[in-house]
Amino acid sequence: MRKFIALAKGDRMNKLSIKIGILFFIIIFGLETFMFFFLHTAIVDSRVEEELSALQARGNSHRDILEKRFSSDTISHVTLMESEANTDVVITDHSGKVLDSSDQIRNLDKYVMAIRSSIPRSGRVVEAHWKKEPLIATVSPIEQNGGILGYVFMFQDTKSVHALINRLNEHFLLAAFISVSLTVIIIFFLSKALTKPLIKMKDATSQISKGNFEVTLAKGGNDELGDLSKSIQLLANDLKYLKKERNEFLASISHELRTPLTYIKGYADIVLKRNLPKEEQQKYLNIILEESNRLSLLIKDLFDLAKIDKNTFAIEKEQIHLHEFLIAIERKLSPAFIERGMSLSISCPSNIYILADPSRLEQIILNLLDNAMKYSTQGTKTAIYAAKDKHSVQIAVKDEGKGIPAEDLPYIFNRFYRVDKARTRSLGGTGLGLAIVKELVDMHGGEIAVKSEIGKGTVFLLSFKGQ
Repeated sequence: MRKFIALAKGDRMNKLSIKIGILFFIIIFGLETFMFFFLHTAIVDSRVEEELSALQARGNSHRDILEKRFSSDTISHVTLMESEANTDVVITDHSGKVLDSSDQIRNLDKYVMAIRSSIPRSGRVVEAHWKKEPLIATVSPIEQNGGILGYVFMFQDTKSVHALINRLNEHFLLAAFISVSLTVIIIFFLSKALTKPLIKMKDATSQISKGNFEVTLAKGGNDELGDLSKSIQLLANDLKYLKKERNEFLASISHELRTPLTYIKGYADIVLKRNLPKEEQQKYLNIILEESNRLSLLIKDLFDLAKIDKNTFAIEKEQIHLHEFLIAIERKLSPAFIERGMSLSISCPSNIYILADPSRLEQIILNLLDNAMKYSTQGTKTAIYAAKDKHSVQIAVKDEGKGIPAEDLPYIFNRFYRVDKARTRSLGGTGLGLAIVKELVDMHGGEIAVKSEIGKGTVFLLSFKGQ
């Protein structure tokens, strides 16, 4: 089975690398073909142009000699010189009559017809079609005292040009073979190098889709593939964390729901099955009522968190006069603080306004004050301070309670996290209050921080965008 999986992975890698390799090869081969064709054409044209220029220069050289002395001896000397060269010369008079030649030229009349038009001093190419014609030819006029004495025709067999082009083609074919071979080798290794991390990322995402978040990808470079690898690794880590949080969350919900339901069921059975005195019966009914209220509060908090997670938790911001808002909260909670032998005070300038949802901001403050009451003792003070700077409004809720251990501070906003687990039932908390506070602050675009010291109290610092 492992061998089959390994072969399947190898097939996927081969398919991808082959596709990339073929694509690269087609593109590079096309570019190389175009460049080779362009370069070959340019070199061939250049070489033919050089041959024609050399032939024209040779004819002009003979012309210069004949202009100095246009005689039969000089003409014979010139033709004799060309008879030993790989070029041929034909010398005519001004009418095109052949005076002498180094070799017999076929179809000479076709070339002589060129003199019917004006020939410039530098001469003219009269035949340049080396691919179809057996000869290339030039003509140079012999001038003296402003008149035309004759013409020098130069001829070169195109076999030599074809031989030159064939040698050039051989060099190009060899260069093309080497270039294509190197291209194939480079593309092979390049496609492997590109597809290997992609295949690893594909396998990692496949594992993630199956719920296995224990994937590890090698750190890539500072390029797009490296960024993709980092993103997939980050996704796997986040999903792993979320899976762990979900499992812990479900376990906590099960525990939190089971405990009050067990109390309710147990005491309800006692009340129903036993003939209890009225006072004891009332005691058990009160416990059932307390647990029912606690269960109701827990379910309400869970619904709030579910709405927040689904982004269906409505936040309707409006301008709030913070001083009046906090005074109203003080009036609402002061009796509860006084009943417990504690005090609540407000310190807020009258010129501070904040853009927030009134009901949600009140929920934030009430949750923090509720925690202050639960974890403070008789005779302590709780205070709310508000201040404003250029960019934000800060609200601090400070108590003189028992404080939070430093090792617990990073986790107090986690769902169902409790610092004092032993006192949970007596304090009646759900473990969701601070999690809801954190989510509500985030939804307002604000920030929340906490400072605490054992035995000296806790300060929750809220920061919102100012008006």
